[in-house]
Amino acid sequence: MLMELHMNPFKGRHFQRDIILWAVRW
Repeated sequence: MLMELHMNPFKGRHFQRDIILWAVRW
């Protein structure tokens, strides 16, 4: 997911919540 964000910064903003949840899981 992190790699995808680097390649798609726009998608990262839209999926900011997903990233937070993903970070919490770890």
